[in-house]
Order: sequence, then structure tokens, then C-alpha cells
Amino acid sequence: MFPMHRTARRGLAIASTIALLIATAACGGDGGSGSSRGNVPGVTDTEILVGTHMPLTGPAAAGYSKIAPATKAYFDYVNANGGVHGRKINYKIMDDGYNPANTQQVVRQLVLQDKVFAILNGLGTPTHTGVLDFLKTNRVPDLFVASGSRSWDQPDKYPGTFGFNPDYTVEGKILAQHVKTTMPGRKVCFLGQDDDFGRDSLAGVEKILGADSVAVKQTYVTSNTNVAPQIGAFKAAGCQVVVLATVPGFTALSIGTAARLGFKPQWVVSNVGGDHPTLAKQLGEAAPLLEGMIGGNYLPMQNDAANPWIQLFTRINKEHNGNAEFDGNVVYGMSVGYLFVQALLAAGKDLTRESLLEAVGKGGFQGPGLVPLRFSASDHSGYGGERLTRVSGGVQSYFGPAYETDEADGPVNEYSATPVQPPANGVPTGS
Repeated sequence: MFPMHRTARRGLAIASTIALLIATAACGGDGGSGSSRGNVPGVTDTEILVGTHMPLTGPAAAGYSKIAPATKAYFDYVNANGGVHGRKINYKIMDDGYNPANTQQVVRQLVLQDKVFAILNGLGTPTHTGVLDFLKTNRVPDLFVASGSRSWDQPDKYPGTFGFNPDYTVEGKILAQHVKTTMPGRKVCFLGQDDDFGRDSLAGVEKILGADSVAVKQTYVTSNTNVAPQIGAFKAAGCQVVVLATVPGFTALSIGTAARLGFKPQWVVSNVGGDHPTLAKQLGEAAPLLEGMIGGNYLPMQNDAANPWIQLFTRINKEHNGNAEFDGNVVYGMSVGYLFVQALLAAGKDLTRESLLEAVGKGGFQGPGLVPLRFSASDHSGYGGERLTRVSGGVQSYFGPAYETDEADGPVNEYSATPVQPPANGVPTGS
């Protein structure tokens, strides 16, 4: 982890961003992104080529394999409505199997061989961490990483990288605040992925509950699907609340393993591993085990048929995504696509890598999210909070207000701004 207080790094962030833009503007040829349109990798008069790495297979494929196709479906919808400043978005999706070695290979191909304009929504903390320096060296915009790691929020070190998900420490604080206020005195335990995902989540939980209040702390690695030792330790310790910083497959494994061991705690689950339709599909006949699960989210709920964003995304899903099973992963993927189109529009018709990064750094974007996006020159962290969810009667729904906080020791506050509505044609203004 590389935390740095926001106010202390503001000057560095601005200076680094300016330096990046000057260096990029001065660089020509295939590796640069000069102001001349012909020198911008992946950009022609009619097309913008963008790439991503995604776990279409492997231990994180459950649910996550649906994200990039949903993003592509939104782009296809925009393309059918005239594109962005007359250009169509071509989204190249590469499978990395949630394996960091594979991620480095496919990202190198996308940048050096395919010459993409940007990397969009590359998924995973352990996977994407390994390509940060490569993308920085090649001056490739690295936008809206599909992870809440604090690594993406280092504008002084990686001025071209921006997150999307809420910071895992922010999320940990919000989940822990709910535990603290509604489950006082219960023994709390924690299972997290053995990387920044788990460590940052635990840091947030401990900021609210205190390090001594988390009775048992366990980790897992995605290469080992046996979590019986960790769950057994929780049972032996008498844990009553278990906070999970897990990808969907390991959320399902944990809950299923607990049932086999006769262990029934209150589950409190990170947004990245808490999508009910995904977990129910994984658990099959054991899906009722999800009843009462507490989680967090920051995008419209997939089963909220009255929500105008869900109505829009459902229609696009039918028209451009083969009517895939509609869940939170589809909502997530289309929300990423909407934000990227906003960023492209803000970057202007004479699109360059530096104009795109400048546009994102200025912030001000609004979309499906229930909480604010925090993009600025000194903050690259993405969404700034969550709203709590609960599974009741086999349905996952929101309850209570939305919350926002920071990754430091600030309080968890209610966030009450009215969500924005989608544009009439579903495409951001200006295309």
C-alpha cells in the first residue's frame, strides 16, 4: 500500500500531471500521443480503440466475466447512436484468467501490438498492480480500474491511473460502522484476499472497530479453493459476525463451507463479492444460505425496475448484449461505459491521451452512482462511498441512507444528494 495524505500530495499531483502532459505532448510516433491526430495511438477519424484485461476464465470469472461484455454493449449502443464526436468505440477484451503473469502479457499486447488508445477498467488488485509501471512508462491512460485498491489513487506516482470502485478502506469503514451501531458486543472476525484488497478492507474495519475488536483475522489465496481451515477457525473462536473481503467465488465458498461446518454467523460482504444473483447461481440449491447477508453497493440495484438507469441498461442488455442474465455485474459494466463516454466527450473532438487525462482530472462527472465520484488533480480514487444492502426473502435491496467517508480517520457521514437521471436517449450530452 502507498497511502499519502491528500493535502500533502496535492502539489506533487499537479506537478506530476503537468510533467506527464508535457512529456506526452513532446513524444511522437507510435509510442506517443502528440496533438496531431495522426500521432495518437488507437485514434482515427472514425474509431477509438480501447483495451482491457478481464478474468473471462479462472477463479474470478464468476460474475466478473460479464462486466466487459456489458461495457462493450453500452459502447455498441453509443456507436449505433452516432458514436462520440463521430468516432465509434472499439473495445478489445483480453482474458487474463485473474493471473498477474497473464495480465502483463495481454496488456503488453494491447499496448505494443494493438496500440490501444487507453486501458479501461482492467480488473483485479493483484493483476492490475503488475502493469501500473508499464502503462505509466508507455504513457497510456489507465482509467477506472475495476478494484478499490488505494494503489490507483497515487496521482503523484501514477498520474495516468484513475480508479472506479470505492476505496476498500472507505468501504471497510462503512460496513464496520453498521456493525458497530447495530451489532454491539458481537465477536467480529475477518476473511480477506491476501493482497491490497484484503489488507485495505481490514484497515477500514479496524479504523472503526479498533484492531483489538477483530477477534480472528484470516486470509485466502485464489489458487487454493479450500477455505475450511479459515472458516473452522472462525467457528472455533465463536465468531458471530464475519466480514468478507472476497471475490464472488470465495464468498460462495466461504458461506457454503460454513454451512457444512454448522457455522452460521452474520455475513457482511464487500461490494465486489456480494452480488446476490451471482452468488445464488454459484450456490445453486444452497442459495437460501444468503438470507440476511449484509453488503454495500453504490450503483442502482439490478432488480429496481422503476429506476430509469436500470430501465436504460435493461434495454441495452436486450439489444446489444444477447439479453444476458441481468445482474449487478451488467449494471457495473454499463456504468463504466457511460463514464468513459462522458470522459471522451469532455476530452474534445481533437482527442489525445493528454486531453483525456486532463478531462478526467477536472472531475465533475455524474451518472448512475448513488455517491459522488471524487476525480480531481489530487484524487484519483473513484466513488466515495456506498449504501448498505440486505438479502431478504431471496431479494437483495438497499436500506438506510448512502454514506461517504475517506480512507483516513474521518467520520462516516450520510450522503443525501438526489441521484441524476439518464439523458433521454441514454447517451451523455454532446455526442
